Amino acid sequence: MRPAPPLPEASAGLGLRRGLLSALQAADRGTFDFLECAPENWIGVGGRLGAAFDALAERHPVTCHGLSLSLGGAAPLDETFIARVGRFLDHHRVPLYSEHLSWCSDDGHLYDLLPLPFTEEAVEHVSARIRRVQDLLGRRIAIENVSYYAALPAAGHATLDEATFVNAVLERADCGLLLDVNNIHVNATNHRYDAMAFLRRMPSERIACYHVAGHHDEAADLKVDTHGAAVRDSVWDLLAEAYRVHGVRPTLLERDFNFPPFEQLLGEVDGIRRLQQAGDPARQAHG
Repeated sequence: MRPAPPLPEASAGLGLRRGLLSALQAADRGTFDFLECAPENWIGVGGRLGAAFDALAERHPVTCHGLSLSLGGAAPLDETFIARVGRFLDHHRVPLYSEHLSWCSDDGHLYDLLPLPFTEEAVEHVSARIRRVQDLLGRRIAIENVSYYAALPAAGHATLDEATFVNAVLERADCGLLLDVNNIHVNATNHRYDAMAFLRRMPSERIACYHVAGHHDEAADLKVDTHGAAVRDSVWDLLAEAYRVHGVRPTLLERDFNFPPFEQLLGEVDGIRRLQQAGDPARQAHG
């Protein structure tokens, strides 16, 4: 099977959610550049929903953003599941598969994405698991910097700062980075660090894709990553800075619930495109 062509760097995508299925099916070509789905939500799905997914995947490039590999977990990787994911990626010619730099299982699935301790031991553990996943899939994956609300205790181990931890995992796993700029903003507020400084420490050459999303302001010093609201101005500013510092990459608008009229979501997709054009010197020169 021919490998999927990479997404153009200046491309803007939208999450493939069941609540948006009818609108996505009715959308004209070019309304968005790609869709993103969680493969767990579509592997083995048949009937009307499966047919709708297949039709969208034939019409638009589809990237995959996983939810359940539990890359940082202690339980053995589910290699049977990874093989199923690999077949799904190949069948739909998925150009990019990403997962979270987190863990989400113990004796069973925990249905939440939990942070890792920022230690050298955790770097070695999760990097080895990412390398194994890449070997099994025969492709490089990208990992996402996750939002978190409490730092895990290191139990006698020296701790790293978050940016150093992320960079160390990327280097030792030799994987890509899905840079979620909303998560940077949320974490910087909750853990009181400089969002722009964190952004600038990320390795440009490893960034495969960006995510933007909305969040909830619980208090002035507490933000919750919800994917249930419009993208805030502060996050748009951070995305513009990401383009300036690291370059334009494919960028996805995440919205999981509280869906507004579809035209409003497309307005946010167009907002990504405007920032991409402003951040791309070649496109500015021609137009």
